[in-house]
Amino acid sequence: MRKGIFITAEGGEGAGKTTALKKIYDELIKKGHQVVMTREPGGIKISEEIRSVILNEEHTEMDGRTEALLYAAARRQHLMEKIVPALQEGKIVLCDRFIDSSLAYQGFARGIGIENILMINEFAIDEYWPNLTLYFRVDPEIGLARIAKDKGREVNRLDQENETFHKKVLEGYDQLTKLYKDRIRIVDANDDFESVYSRALLLIEQHLETIDNR
Repeated sequence: MRKGIFITAEGGEGAGKTTALKKIYDELIKKGHQVVMTREPGGIKISEEIRSVILNEEHTEMDGRTEALLYAAARRQHLMEKIVPALQEGKIVLCDRFIDSSLAYQGFARGIGIENILMINEFAIDEYWPNLTLYFRVDPEIGLARIAKDKGREVNRLDQENETFHKKVLEGYDQLTKLYKDRIRIVDANDDFESVYSRALLLIEQHLETIDNR
């Protein structure tokens, strides 16, 4: 049995990664792949309940470290209950956000420190790092403008953050692309959706082809 492949999608608010990932999932299924699509925080019952606490708009007093620990807890449960079993079955796992979100949002943008957040999350994920991460890089002004137009999108506590915070998130992600250049591939998400989707799908197909040719 082929070992499963763990692919994550990352990016700031309004990058379009969730929509792109859903379409990629459909395309991979059509091509006969066994694929599981999931999200963070969430994906399974316990983690979804933690998600509701983290993203509740009324929880404005939440401390940054509390936020980071809750994300890590949700990640651990989600990983062991859903992601690892799928990988052990040889499936492709597409996950909307994973460890890099914590590193960029809490580590850099919240000012807790990437190394501190990395330590917490290495404990949570053990050796289960993604094989490939697509970073949907969007300028905060463009991403936030998209969110304002999308009336059907979930509104959460992070939407209350100002543009300065989201620019720090962007800067945090940009640092991660240098730290993990062998794993993270950048997708220009400022473009129209079809172009963004096509680039992302191509990167995944190239990765799968590389693995199959080993």
